[in-house]
Amino acid sequence: MEEALLGQEAPDFTLPGTDGPVHLKDLRGKVVVLYFYPRDNTPGCTTEACDFRDAYQELSLDGVVVLGVSTDSLASHQKFRAKHQLPFPLLSDEDATVARQYGVYKQKNMYGKVTWGIERSTFVIDADGIIRQVYRKVRVPGHVEAVRREIQKVRL
Repeated sequence: MEEALLGQEAPDFTLPGTDGPVHLKDLRGKVVVLYFYPRDNTPGCTTEACDFRDAYQELSLDGVVVLGVSTDSLASHQKFRAKHQLPFPLLSDEDATVARQYGVYKQKNMYGKVTWGIERSTFVIDADGIIRQVYRKVRVPGHVEAVRREIQKVRL
């Protein structure tokens, strides 16, 4: 799926967010970092969100929009966002429709139990709505820095 998306127009969507509904097409003209994460308030997801938070001022000064997406409810997102002072919107994809569009809703095997959930992934979308970079199976340490370097390439 990711190979099919790279270099293609990002699948459009509208999702409820902590700052109100977000329609991806409304963000044309800006670079968008769309990151999918498994769950609010889990260690890896909290670290990733805080890493994006810590880089947010620099990213936003460059006109970059950061959006976090998971299948958690909007109420869960509101609490998570407030607890960690996240300056960017979190979007609620409760039925995983958008996660499926982006190919990040996967079967997982945890301690022998098979479940479905979001595979931590990030998409860098350019100002024309084209996916310029895809990060799958993201390892949190160093990820935000890699995204920042990619954004610099996208902007050139």
